Amino acid sequence: MPASVSPDKNSDSTAPARAQAAVRHFGRWQLMRLLGKSERTMAWAVSDPASGQDLMLVLPRAQPIGSAALERWTQSVQRGARLRHPNLAVVVDVGVQDGWPYAAYELGDSAPLTDRLGLQGLPAPELAALAVQALQGLAFAHEGGVAHHDLQPWMLLVGDHGALRIAGLEVAGDEALHETRTASGVEPAALRAQRDAAQRDVLAFGVLLHLGLTGQPALDEADVGRVIARLPPAGRDILRLAWTTAHPVPEALRAIVNRSTDRQERQRYKNARTLLRALEGWLQAEADGGGGPIVLLLDRLRAVGALPLSPGAGERAAKLALMERERTNELAEVVLQDLALAFELLRAVNTAQVRGAQVAGSGPVLTVRRAIAMLGLDGVRRAALSLRPWPGPMDAAGAAELTRLLARVKRAARVAVALRPPGYDAEVVTLITMLQNLGRLLVQYHFADEAQQIRRLMQPAPALRPGEPDDPGMSEEGASFAVLGADVEALGAAVARHWGLDDSVLHMIRRLPVTTPARVADGDDDLLRALGSCANEVVDASALPVAQQAGALQRVVQRYARTLGVTLKDLQEALLDRPAPARAEPAATADLKAEVRAER
Repeated sequence: MPASVSPDKNSDSTAPARAQAAVRHFGRWQLMRLLGKSERTMAWAVSDPASGQDLMLVLPRAQPIGSAALERWTQSVQRGARLRHPNLAVVVDVGVQDGWPYAAYELGDSAPLTDRLGLQGLPAPELAALAVQALQGLAFAHEGGVAHHDLQPWMLLVGDHGALRIAGLEVAGDEALHETRTASGVEPAALRAQRDAAQRDVLAFGVLLHLGLTGQPALDEADVGRVIARLPPAGRDILRLAWTTAHPVPEALRAIVNRSTDRQERQRYKNARTLLRALEGWLQAEADGGGGPIVLLLDRLRAVGALPLSPGAGERAAKLALMERERTNELAEVVLQDLALAFELLRAVNTAQVRGAQVAGSGPVLTVRRAIAMLGLDGVRRAALSLRPWPGPMDAAGAAELTRLLARVKRAARVAVALRPPGYDAEVVTLITMLQNLGRLLVQYHFADEAQQIRRLMQPAPALRPGEPDDPGMSEEGASFAVLGADVEALGAAVARHWGLDDSVLHMIRRLPVTTPARVADGDDDLLRALGSCANEVVDASALPVAQQAGALQRVVQRYARTLGVTLKDLQEALLDRPAPARAEPAATADLKAEVRAER
């Protein structure tokens, strides 16, 4: 046997026994075991007999043709080697042996992810924690202008204590990208190639998430590159997590993983950071047993408040200062014109500090009138001055979208007031309906980019090929899981709990799921929840294309006819935004209390 052999030789398990037993070298490296190979790269565990150091050797499967191509390959790999990040493997050598270029990485106590997976994959929290580390390193590399080009499970090195590092940056190479680089920088064509390579890396990582959760190669292909070639737009296969896995996969994580390999390119994650944020959001939510979503917002709430004062709030604040103290009802009407101020008053009077001074068992405060009575006019002025003026930290596009959403929420509140049975306080109905949109408002204000992603994922998409049905788009819950790792309604409920609102209020401000029928209300809380849900669904239906509105409104009637006694005419009149007296009470709620408790 020659002193140096190609590492691609004698790697087949069917080789003769004596060949397998023979000591093989690649230059000064002793080849210990093949860690994995794809169509584009291969990786070996090697040992340096001189130093006794164990390393990982990664090589391309095809030799660069000519000295110029070899030089371009070396420059690209060295550019990746210069990046320093805790989740990127350290390169100890980049060289060429007998025409074969290679990169050598520190191995230490690490082993490829494939050694840990087994046949059942990893539990969801463990896999997500490793994935977050990998994405942090991958995002750092992409932002440094470096791609991987051939992410494979054996390229993810996991240490004994769970630390993960990515090896193999740029080893697979992209000749089209190399050829368009210039000494003075990167040409536009190369920038596009870099972006495409980064998006391919993110898609490859989505395939790895499937493998990590199931323990089985996606589409029965061990090579991630071959899987990608079978997915749209190049192929016709669809990759989604199976419903039966050895370890349970929570619904939110399932939405994230399925989005990463969605059949529609426009639905997939565009960069490593967006996928990273979704996984981090899910891990935060899981860490506190469902209370985690508040972590996403607490810092932002402290810095810029829940919402900004609406345009013209300064003039209204001046009007508040001139009002007489006894004109509470008129003052409440002015406050309700601005959701930011209304929510701030509710927060102020429902916090533990204020509530602790009240009579035990008095219940949460759910009217602006009572909040004003408790805080006084000076307290209202202080609340107004504590809020950011419009538009806060938002840019013009975000402010325009929040303006549309605020108008939609206020319209839903007016619809709910028009549909309410007699005896129900219009202000309580208004606030419950508005609070059912708290999570949506918070996400739009604090995470405008993520809110845009959620709306895009919910949009229907045309079929990929003629004759196939159109994609209906994700549900709001699924889209928010895929973007934030948490449901927007869960975010709103977490903030409401943080404000001091109790379980009865949290029940009322969570919309009824559209996938389940509305049942007859058992009490005031159930009826107020159904009323707000109905009003919000009516406004959602009115925002659909004209051809779809009638059918959507009819479905709302079918859902709430027994619960609220509404008819199609009732809904249509409520949408006209004309003041109307409370409707007659439906028979199903005749035995309910005539009005909501005074404490609300």
